[in-house]
Amino acid sequence: MRKGPFMAWLMLALLLILPRLALSQAAQQKLTLLVNGQPGQAAVVQIDGRSYVEIESFVRVVNGSLRFKENQIILTLPAPTTSAPPAQPEAPAFSKDFVRAAIEAMAAIREWRSVLTNSVRHGYPVSEDWLSDFRAQAAKNLMLASVAASTDYDRGAIKFLNSGFDDMDKLSNNILAIRKTRDYLAPDAMDNDPLNKRILSCAHSLVSVFASGRFEDDGTCY
Repeated sequence: MRKGPFMAWLMLALLLILPRLALSQAAQQKLTLLVNGQPGQAAVVQIDGRSYVEIESFVRVVNGSLRFKENQIILTLPAPTTSAPPAQPEAPAFSKDFVRAAIEAMAAIREWRSVLTNSVRHGYPVSEDWLSDFRAQAAKNLMLASVAASTDYDRGAIKFLNSGFDDMDKLSNNILAIRKTRDYLAPDAMDNDPLNKRILSCAHSLVSVFASGRFEDDGTCY
């Protein structure tokens, strides 16, 4: 406790030790003391320009305690309460679990595309049963990424992954349909395919998004 405020409170307590006969009725003016909006009031008497308060009333108002020891009056005030600073909202971010799952989903789509591209480029036979395993793995990884999404950034990136999966599925079905109608497919047939280009652009966008830690929809996946 600082000496200044304590001395002031002791001055307020002097009313207890002043003889009642010394209080001139003509010099008294009754007031009411409010302490920092605390509930409760204590009567104040002004004598010769000074203000005095009955100390027991003052102690009740401030929720303090008072005890007497020999010729001492010991006043104890409650410790000041400090309010904790308001919690700052967390900055938007990708969750670690989602990033790991999303990378796995991207890898499965990339493998699916790589197998399809190589089969076309080298004239290998392409069958629906063969590609279905790659599709199933990509779908499983995409589902795991969707379950792991827990932040707004995660949910925004899921749209990219879903779009990439849908485009890869369409591209795969298109190649299968072409192979069913004709024996020959040009080795560079996928090079200028709009779906193939969008799959690559979307994959690059996702890599950039995860590297920067900020989700921005630049429209490349749609």
